[in-house]
Amino acid sequence: MRVVIAEDNVLLATGLELLLNSVGFDIAAIAGDAAGFLTAVRDHQPDVTIVDVRLPPSFRDEGIRAALQARREHPGLPVLVLSQYVEQQYAAELLATTGGGVGYLLKDRVSRVDEFVDALRRVADGGTAMDTEVITQLLAHRRDPIAVLTPREREVLALMAQGHDNNTIADRLVITDNAVHKHIGNIFNKLGLAVTDSGHRRVLAVLTYLNGAGQIGGD
Repeated sequence: MRVVIAEDNVLLATGLELLLNSVGFDIAAIAGDAAGFLTAVRDHQPDVTIVDVRLPPSFRDEGIRAALQARREHPGLPVLVLSQYVEQQYAAELLATTGGGVGYLLKDRVSRVDEFVDALRRVADGGTAMDTEVITQLLAHRRDPIAVLTPREREVLALMAQGHDNNTIADRLVITDNAVHKHIGNIFNKLGLAVTDSGHRRVLAVLTYLNGAGQIGGD
C-alpha cells in the first residue's frame, strides 16, 4: 500500500516513515510543502495520503488546501489529515467531499500506534477516521442544525462521524442495536436527510449538511 506524506517536520516525517514501513506500508514520497505533495501524488498515484494542515511557506492552511486540490485532481484519493490544529472551514469542506476515505486526527491526541495504523488503514479502505475533538469543534461551529437533536442523538451523531458502525456505537453507549438504529433514524429525519446503512456515506451526509452544502446526491 503506497503512501505519500506531506510533513515539513523532518523528525516526525522520518518517524512516520519508519513506523509505517514496519507494518507493511510503502512510503512512496515525503513532501515538505504543498507543491511537492501535489507533484508526488501525480507521480506516484498513492493508495492513501497523510497531510499536515500547515506547510511552508506561510504555515497557515497550505496542506489541507493541497489535499482538497489533490482530491479534485484524483477523485476518491484517500486523505488522512494529521495536524495540531483544526482548520474548520477546509476541514468541513474536505469531509463533505464524496468518494474515497477521509480522516482528521490531532497529533497531540494520538496516544497509541496501533490506533493510528488502524485509522490509516480505514481511510485507505474508503472509511472515515475522526478525532472526537475535531467533531466537537465542527459541530460547535454549526450549532443551529443540531439544536433539534436530543443529547443522546448528539452522542450517536458524534460516534457516527468518527466512523463507528452501529454495533460499536451500541457498545460505547451501552444501549441495544435497535436503540442505535432508532436514534440514527431520528437524526436523519430531524436533519432532513435520507436514511442509509452505508457507514461512510452517512457520515459524509451528516458532515455535508453541517457544512451547509445543501442536498446530498449520489453515493
